[in-house]
Amino acid sequence: MKSVIRLIGVLVVSAILLSTFSFAQKTKVIVGSAAMYPSKNIIENAVKSKVHTTLVTAVNTAGLADTLSTSGPFTVFAPTNQAFKKLPEGTVKLLLKPENKDALTKVVTYHVVPGKINSSEIISMIQKNGGSFKVNTMQNGQITFMLKGKNIFIIDEKGGISRITIADVMQSNGIIHVINTVLMPKS
Repeated sequence: MKSVIRLIGVLVVSAILLSTFSFAQKTKVIVGSAAMYPSKNIIENAVKSKVHTTLVTAVNTAGLADTLSTSGPFTVFAPTNQAFKKLPEGTVKLLLKPENKDALTKVVTYHVVPGKINSSEIISMIQKNGGSFKVNTMQNGQITFMLKGKNIFIIDEKGGISRITIADVMQSNGIIHVINTVLMPKS
């Protein structure tokens, strides 16, 4: 009888461990050929993504890596390297110069929203607000969300449009949404 109880206990523990492992595997997302783990923070995950090297350089140059490593929570709209290539030639190189740190900081913080907003919440707010809604960024600007089909689009203050290409990449201190165009603040 004791051996049966022990066997049942082992099976229950094994089932719990297996379901936990399975859940962890499902919550991991691949971005830029790298696994993004929900147990790591925004910076720990972003530095692994091969498609976010320009963004990581910008965050480091602006001196924001420590901020985005804190508990947050933050929602980051993370433009890919391809998104940065859409900017006029020389823009990234110019922004990365030490004398332009303030302008770079404005651009980077324009991609960050305080709090944790997942795609379901964005869609819900769009629907509740007649087809669009605005949020304030850490840069003190606003971005506007709209829905077209199943795609979430973000409109910046200059009228530029970006699409969320990978949504809901969970982080220990927030969430990342990968976007295909750099968002530009009004000033």
